[in-house]
Amino acid sequence: MAPPQLNGGQEGRQEGRQEGGGGSTFTWEEVGLRTGRVRPHRERWLVIDRKVYDVSRFHERHPGGSRVIRHYAGQDATDAFTAFHLDKNQVSKYLKPLLIGELAPDQPNSEPNKNQLIVEDFRKLRSTVEEMGLLKPNCLFFFLTFLHIVLLDIGAWLTIWYFGSSLVPFLISVTLFATAQCQMNWLQHDLGHLSVFSKSKWNHMLHAVLMCMMKGLAAKWWNNLHFQHHAKPNCFRKDPDLNMHPILFALGKKLAAELGMQKKKFMPYNHQHKYFLLSGPGVLLPFFQISVFYFSIKRKEWLELALLISFYIRIGLMYIPLMGFKYFIAYYWLFRFGEICCFTWVSQMNHIPMHIDYDENTDWVSTQLQATCNVDQSFFNDWFTGHLNFQIEHHLFPTMPRHNFWKVAPLVKSLCAKHCIAYQCKPLLTAFGDILRSLKDSGQTWYDAYMHEKEGETLEN
Repeated sequence: MAPPQLNGGQEGRQEGRQEGGGGSTFTWEEVGLRTGRVRPHRERWLVIDRKVYDVSRFHERHPGGSRVIRHYAGQDATDAFTAFHLDKNQVSKYLKPLLIGELAPDQPNSEPNKNQLIVEDFRKLRSTVEEMGLLKPNCLFFFLTFLHIVLLDIGAWLTIWYFGSSLVPFLISVTLFATAQCQMNWLQHDLGHLSVFSKSKWNHMLHAVLMCMMKGLAAKWWNNLHFQHHAKPNCFRKDPDLNMHPILFALGKKLAAELGMQKKKFMPYNHQHKYFLLSGPGVLLPFFQISVFYFSIKRKEWLELALLISFYIRIGLMYIPLMGFKYFIAYYWLFRFGEICCFTWVSQMNHIPMHIDYDENTDWVSTQLQATCNVDQSFFNDWFTGHLNFQIEHHLFPTMPRHNFWKVAPLVKSLCAKHCIAYQCKPLLTAFGDILRSLKDSGQTWYDAYMHEKEGETLEN
């Protein structure tokens, strides 16, 4: 059957549904128009394994969140779909009613603007990874990880219980509890990515319980934000981790130059590398505290709300009788600030120094590699970052258990070398320093563009 005309999309979709999706064929050009933003085509289509799906209404019911699937409207979502879903058979029931056809036989496997060789080589690598069993979790590893978090948590309480709440034991306890919270953050991250258990339902269930009861945050709130980041890392307006641009920071030289040329100045961005030290963690702390409750109430996630409230009841009952309410409030904000500082530096060292731009719809490998970098492997680096020093491997294979990142790294390096893609790896302190260096560079880019425009106006006047 010849591809339907652009104004006959509705007929094509109806025919595709009636015949189980096999009766309609489409071109990449037709799919590319269905982003939900281009009139008169308000539909949202995407492609998975050459099959074309209409997600115009389904995106609102998508279990992983509406935005993450909308970010791929009009694009090939094959590698993203494969990367995010552990049990393909389980999610197939959602796809069947959405099928409207497939790509025409003369169409390539992904958009013509993408490097087809990279696409095919990565999909072969994905098959190799599955055959090697690198997506299978080691339950003992994660049990020991959880055990050491519990011991840190108990150690924090015992320090106050035995030594009292004078300055030294108080600070030691804060450090232990903040460390436990940091490590729990990495473990909930594993659960959120379905990499702890072989069954998705067990990951989802434990993620909700531990995220709420052990951290006082909401699992679905985290999923809604984090999956978008993985789908389109460092893509402005699609990666929520970049939402601090331009209110607080000017991120990436291209976006910073745009702000300068538009004469926008929400902050003195040329000094952002200085105020990042406190403002980064300082802003994230109240944002997390407020937004998690707002999200749960707005979405009517009452069970998660009750579970996360139980976290505050637990630590209140543990510490208020030992130190009183006033010191407990100080204790709470200190360990939260320590935790958020660790989270900010570890999470941003792999991304802020990298390429930041609008969505260029490149292939999966290029999209992830240009937005991520690694930090040298060592026992401390692996533990301190929750193996997120292997950010490249984590982004290419989000459901891979973190204890297998080092095994797949040589294969990823070979793929990058073959296609001349930069594979960056640096020491931990260098990675931390690169955050400030990149902020300084983009801030200066904004300043130069801003002052150039101001000087131009002065000359005209």
